[in-house]
Amino acid sequence: MPYIPSLLMAAMASVAVSSTSLEASADVRSTSQGKETLIVYLSRTGNTEAVAEMIQELVGGQMVPLELETPYPEDYETIVAQVDRENDTGYLPPLATTFPDIQAYDTVFLGFPTWDMQLPPPMKSFLSQYDMTGKTVIPFNTNGGYGVGSSFKDVSDLATGTRIREGFSVRGGLERGGIYLAIEGDRREEVRSQVRDWLKRIGLL
Repeated sequence: MPYIPSLLMAAMASVAVSSTSLEASADVRSTSQGKETLIVYLSRTGNTEAVAEMIQELVGGQMVPLELETPYPEDYETIVAQVDRENDTGYLPPLATTFPDIQAYDTVFLGFPTWDMQLPPPMKSFLSQYDMTGKTVIPFNTNGGYGVGSSFKDVSDLATGTRIREGFSVRGGLERGGIYLAIEGDRREEVRSQVRDWLKRIGLL
């Protein structure tokens, strides 16, 4: 059975499903270039969310967690098997989070862990459901030490008609090893410095 590096666990507790909608009146901050920014992220134990928070702190934007109509199970081995089946069959899990005003955003950050050495199925659902043509798409990733796999290429393949910028990847937790939220304390400050350097490099700071 393939394993999923840095598979994020939802606070080790059952998470109620709720639909998240972005309204036109949402308080959307802008980047230094004056573009409306959306930060969409998938997080299970909080590492990808931690990076999303850093991006928002540094460049602004509307930060929205990606949630499913039917949440993944809490048990690690069970979710590994489920995601493996989804990847094998190409199944795209339905999203609870909706983006009725997706066209209002010029820049979209996409945050996700590496699952099964590729882009997680919920992020594939998002990119398959929404037309991103003409937007700037910027991926960021956390992983258990095994890198991004094919995830950045998957984003490029699915986000057709977009301008893909250099992505950011950093080691987070390793759920298989019982390491969950790893980007905290001194480590969080270290990663924040790396995020700042990356944003400067791609011209957003």
